[in-house]
Amino acid sequence: MSLHSYSRVWLHLVWATLDRRPLLNRNAAMKVSAHLHEYAESKGIFMKINFVNLDHVHALIDLPTSKAIDEVLQLLKGESSHWVNEQNLVPGKFAWQRGYGAFSVSQSGVDEVCAYVAGQEEHHRKLSFVDELKLFVQRYGLVWREEENR
Repeated sequence: MSLHSYSRVWLHLVWATLDRRPLLNRNAAMKVSAHLHEYAESKGIFMKINFVNLDHVHALIDLPTSKAIDEVLQLLKGESSHWVNEQNLVPGKFAWQRGYGAFSVSQSGVDEVCAYVAGQEEHHRKLSFVDELKLFVQRYGLVWREEENR
């Protein structure tokens, strides 16, 4: 009998475009969303849902036992920015901003987070990305540092 590793570590990931500028139009955002999902799968990362906004991304993943959070974000951000540039989806050079948010999600909260991610367009009619991120940081008991978020 072999020993297997079992884990379920849901993470709500959030990251932004360079300087939080709306670099992606709707069509490009949809293509990036599909590409992120396919790429994550190819790397053994289960991405339950993602939503690519014009200036930031939300994704819900199950962190594989073989990867660290930082490694997953490097893979997703690095490869996708390269892909956006390779596909000429935006005028000029595309890049993601340094840093990210990674917030734990309980199994019982997965459906709620999925609904939240799916409802991004409606959600951002009422709240900016920066205000949204500040709320996440505060909700998780972290300290917002303005100088790092300009």
